[in-house]
Amino acid sequence: MSVMLGVLMVLLVAGPAFAGPLDTPGATKALTCSACHGLNGLSVSNAMPILAGIQPAYFKKAIEDYATGKRPSPEMEPYAKAVKVLGVDELAAYFAAQKKEPTTIKPDAAAAERGKAAAAQCALCHGPDGRGDPANMVPDLRGQPPGYLKSQMLLFKADKRSPGDPNLKALKALMATIPDQTFDDLAAYFSSVR
Repeated sequence: MSVMLGVLMVLLVAGPAFAGPLDTPGATKALTCSACHGLNGLSVSNAMPILAGIQPAYFKKAIEDYATGKRPSPEMEPYAKAVKVLGVDELAAYFAAQKKEPTTIKPDAAAAERGKAAAAQCALCHGPDGRGDPANMVPDLRGQPPGYLKSQMLLFKADKRSPGDPNLKALKALMATIPDQTFDDLAAYFSSVR
């Protein structure tokens, strides 16, 4: 009995030393997102964005827009509603605290080089290297999967991403001037930037 009591006392005193990765606030809730966005938000899919390191305000706005249908997505809407129930603030903080690792998908080098020149028109909002602008909720594009980046640009061009959002009017007007094949180059460039 005294041995058990001794072990219990050691565990109580040293409890934090035995904490594991799922003891981080938000970690168990984030498992809901891991099937598509990867463990800790590090997507291995060409079609899904990396959530690790995401700006909390941007994450929360995206979840709200998905949940309310302002950003149409039959796949994301039910998950966004679940995230709101689970605690969007806790999940936003969790993903923001994760170390962002760039996609492991290697973009075409020639396309990335062409995209670097074409990206000058994106620099006004996203900065010269695609870093984004957290104060204005402009996302960081660096290291995201090229397939995801291209699909989002095409959705903006077709006004199927956040239709009617007045804050995106200038972006959508710009996207309408870009030939579809250039989106491959832009996606390759921003995906390749580290």
